[in-house]
Amino acid sequence: MSSSSSGAGRRRVDVQRLPDFFLVGPPRTGTTWVHSVLGRHALLPMAKETRFFDLHFHRGLDWYRAHYPNLSSDRAMGEVAPTYFACAKARERIALTVPSAKIVCNFRDPVQRIVSLYRLKRAYGMIPWTLEQAITRDPELIESGRYATNFKAWRSSFGASQVLVTIYEDLCTQPQAYVDTVADFLGIPRFTLTPSQLGHVFASESMTEPRNYFRTRGAMVISDWFKARRLHRIVDAVKGSPAIKLFLGGGPAFAEISRDLLLRLYELFRPEVEELEGLLNRDFSAWKSAHARVVAMAAKGSAIA
Repeated sequence: MSSSSSGAGRRRVDVQRLPDFFLVGPPRTGTTWVHSVLGRHALLPMAKETRFFDLHFHRGLDWYRAHYPNLSSDRAMGEVAPTYFACAKARERIALTVPSAKIVCNFRDPVQRIVSLYRLKRAYGMIPWTLEQAITRDPELIESGRYATNFKAWRSSFGASQVLVTIYEDLCTQPQAYVDTVADFLGIPRFTLTPSQLGHVFASESMTEPRNYFRTRGAMVISDWFKARRLHRIVDAVKGSPAIKLFLGGGPAFAEISRDLLLRLYELFRPEVEELEGLLNRDFSAWKSAHARVVAMAAKGSAIA
């Protein structure tokens, strides 16, 4: 059971402890940046994503705890885990294992997010398809964009007081106010973002098609094998070396997305966005203005991040 607190006093030190909170994404909503800025103020896994509650639950809690560098720390313990958002099994397992955990969701224009997630998966050799093929063959792309449906499920499992919704656009435009809101909710003392951290708010990977899909795919399979054995340092060493260029990048730029496909996606997500407006009492007209958004995205071309 987690040893959470309001932040007013010191947390109980317990090497058998479990997370006080989870930032569950969905993917491509600034979670990498949030992980980097929270890392100095909360106890997080050495690797950003353990994938314990969705992929590795059978490995047991000792395997999971081994990802944390210092369980005797009195800092709030948590995980930034964007793949958990649309995974019912992950949600159910967290609810059973740490029912007192606080949950943070972060939402972004669903079509921009799905394009960004597709390009990440394609660049890293996770999928071989075009975007139009992927939206019918990769369930995560669509399911992780069903914000209202999944938010209601998390709220039902944990209670309204334990689930916070934040918005990606707020992170981009007011990063300090954003982290203040998250810190207050998690019971972490507020902290001031450094100029370096502020400078990376808008940073995004310069992704292209893989130079060789099968080589990139093979490298990712090997990487996952090392991660499953908690050998993240080896993976990080390769990522930080010139060798990474053999597996990532170097291919052609992503093709522009057809307006028809973008319009279909906006219409697909419109009911979810409208329901979310009612749940959060917030206007998301910009996410629903399909034609205007498509024109803007078409003008950006392959720079959509």
